[in-house]
Amino acid sequence: QIDIFVYGYKVEFGQKIKALRLEKGFSQERLAELSFLHRTYISSLELGKRNVSIKNIEKLANALNCEISYLFK
Repeated sequence: QIDIFVYGYKVEFGQKIKALRLEKGFSQERLAELSFLHRTYISSLELGKRNVSIKNIEKLANALNCEISYLFK
């Protein structure tokens, strides 16, 4: 049961990243470049398949030019 709970949050976070990426007009590759992450990491993150570290959350927020807290709203 806990795995389903965590999975839901990963999916929601991934959807938020994707929505912001598209809003900015970025491809996955461009977001990867700006955040110093790999394109396949961005893809699996958006699909809810990744546990994201705090450091990578910070990188994504910087690349998307938003506050970290905004990624969780």
